[in-house]
Amino acid sequence: MSKPNIVILGCNFAGLTTARYIHDAVKDKAEITIIDRKSLLTFVPNIPMQVLENKNPGIDMNYQFISFLEDDGSTFIQAEVQDIDPETNTVFYKPNERPGHPGRNMQYDYLIVALGNRLAYDAVDGFSEHGHSLTDIFLGNRLRNYLHEEYKGGPIGITSDLFHQGKSDKLPEGLPVAETACEGPPVELAFSMAHWLKENKKGDESTIYLSTPAEVIAEDAGESILDELLPMMDKEGYNYQANTRGIKKIHKDGIEFNDGSSQESEVAIIFPDWRAHDFLKELPFTDDKGFVITDLYMRNPDYQNIFAVGDAASITVPKIGSLGHMEAEVLTNTISKELGVFEGEVEPMEFELLCMGDMGGMKGFYMRTDEWWGGDESHLEMGVTPYALKMGFKQMYYTLGGKVPHWGVGLSKVIGDHTFL
Repeated sequence: MSKPNIVILGCNFAGLTTARYIHDAVKDKAEITIIDRKSLLTFVPNIPMQVLENKNPGIDMNYQFISFLEDDGSTFIQAEVQDIDPETNTVFYKPNERPGHPGRNMQYDYLIVALGNRLAYDAVDGFSEHGHSLTDIFLGNRLRNYLHEEYKGGPIGITSDLFHQGKSDKLPEGLPVAETACEGPPVELAFSMAHWLKENKKGDESTIYLSTPAEVIAEDAGESILDELLPMMDKEGYNYQANTRGIKKIHKDGIEFNDGSSQESEVAIIFPDWRAHDFLKELPFTDDKGFVITDLYMRNPDYQNIFAVGDAASITVPKIGSLGHMEAEVLTNTISKELGVFEGEVEPMEFELLCMGDMGGMKGFYMRTDEWWGGDESHLEMGVTPYALKMGFKQMYYTLGGKVPHWGVGLSKVIGDHTFL
């Protein structure tokens, strides 16, 4: 009897972790194939640190993972995913190492969509000419070169565009609605940029203009954390504006918002709308924006052999790595139970925000909360310990090939909740 073929589309954080977890769980009971458009994982969360240190993030933020998949016995294909036919269980793809390949297809028994998202910079008028960001190597180096070679000490605007969250009556009830995809990075950048400005005698907290299209920045952090965080930032001198309703246009000298206001900025750093990949938008298992509909076991309700994790999943809001990690565990248990290797009951996805950010000067912040989903957990800590946790996660991820131990997140919570340094 042939083994079931588990096909995973995407091999960034959620996809790689899922591939490693599934292999560890099912071993030789399934064939595992992973398809991604690139053969390197970009460690995006640490790009800002490299930029401010004037280091090219392409040197050590691009992570080679293929050897770990090879050791597992999984198959990796570098290709662009072009389409999915859920009626015939077929994925269509085109190898892209060099131009000219014909399209190919593959049958699956289980399909896991972990393709992440499409960052809609091209929807922001003026971004190409005047905007900056830190979400990939190209943009990181563009900002790095400007800050270290041309920056004159003018205002630095940090803002998010409005997020268009997908909707479907097939999604689990009670999911909160977000107006930004993820605002941990803008808050982190505001802290670390202020430290960089002071270290380089180019400004301080008052040089930074932080804004959000939502009623409050980092809304998913919950009221308890924000009631502590926002007054602290105000006291330190940060400029803050809410309810911009998104970006209308970026000009040479500033940002124009949809609410009619504007902000003077020598440097405009933006975090755009996060959108689904175009080919997903018309498929019968996605929501009205193209994100994959799942239940709390990460399974599509109509096509029981289709799953999703990470940013591609409709229920992943905010679009943050810790949720993708939690989803990978739930999904792995769900599939491995069907294959007869997981004993006991599979626990559904339980939402919790876990975020560690750099504040500069070897200090960081740690947030853990489920208030946004109706819970009562809320932890905000600052100091050397959260910085060490952030750096330690990268080292552990690189060393273990994305297969973070199941106890790793729990240990981080214990250490982070009780920061002593």
